[in-house]
Amino acid sequence: MDILYLLIPLSVMLVLCILIGLWWAVQSGQFDSVEQEGERILKDD
Repeated sequence: MDILYLLIPLSVMLVLCILIGLWWAVQSGQFDSVEQEGERILKDD
């Protein structure tokens, strides 16, 4: 039971880190043109 006092705050911190990383990726434009990268390999340069 005592381990829950450690694991619950650690899991909340992990979820917050993941959400902050996802928010940063969206705000910095990482997901702006998802289709372009898939079509890039099909085009001849």
